[in-house]
Amino acid sequence: MTSNLKILLDQSAEKYNNPSFIANDPISIPHRFSKLQDVEITAFWTAMFAWGQRRTIISKANELFGLMEGAPYDFVLNHLEKDRERFLSFKHRTFQATDTLYFLEFLQWFYKNHHSLEDAFLKNMLPADPHVENAVTGFHRLFFSLPDAPRRTRKHVATPATKSTCKRLNMFLRWMVRNDGRGVDFGIWKNIKPSQLLMPLDVHVERIARRFGLLERKQTDWQAVIELTERLRQFDPKDPVKYDFALFGLGVLEKQNGRP
Repeated sequence: MTSNLKILLDQSAEKYNNPSFIANDPISIPHRFSKLQDVEITAFWTAMFAWGQRRTIISKANELFGLMEGAPYDFVLNHLEKDRERFLSFKHRTFQATDTLYFLEFLQWFYKNHHSLEDAFLKNMLPADPHVENAVTGFHRLFFSLPDAPRRTRKHVATPATKSTCKRLNMFLRWMVRNDGRGVDFGIWKNIKPSQLLMPLDVHVERIARRFGLLERKQTDWQAVIELTERLRQFDPKDPVKYDFALFGLGVLEKQNGRP
């Protein structure tokens, strides 16, 4: 069963990990940019929007970056306080103006002091760490370290400290770190290894993982993410998260075909 499952997952990863996947996925937003910081900002923000229908996520991300005149890094770095007024009517589900304004404040502060958002994750991660837990936990602390960080915004940037699956941050890290030449993930961060990534655990991935016996933990939490990733690491120790394409693709396909 294990060898047959590996064959199925490898074939499915191969099928869905190609540029045709991009157009209808939120990753299409950062793919419109080439500058490192533009890719980081749009990828991070789009990933934080990534719950609900993919079409809606893409639409709201387009609206947001349109308010930045299509130049996110330049806007983030150089905008004035008065320029934030245009975002007061922007919202995406529970992501409200308060959250948008704080994201702008943090990103402006950060990029005035750092070249790349990768630094925010490396600050608390050692090269020998088995996975990115320390990086994600540390990023959350840093992100909310400014004096006026709104409490309500914390629900939009998860942390393992609350046992969250941190699906959106793990997805963002997959986008930034994996570089397999397939044209989907960017691979623009070089100091975190693909082997250290953890699975973005959404409802589609969870359903298929449980069906295949890759996930047995009853709770859908941070430990479940680690359990699933460790199981997948047996199939590919250097790049276990490539199977996100397989499990997500199989899950979405089943949903489209009406299978529960």
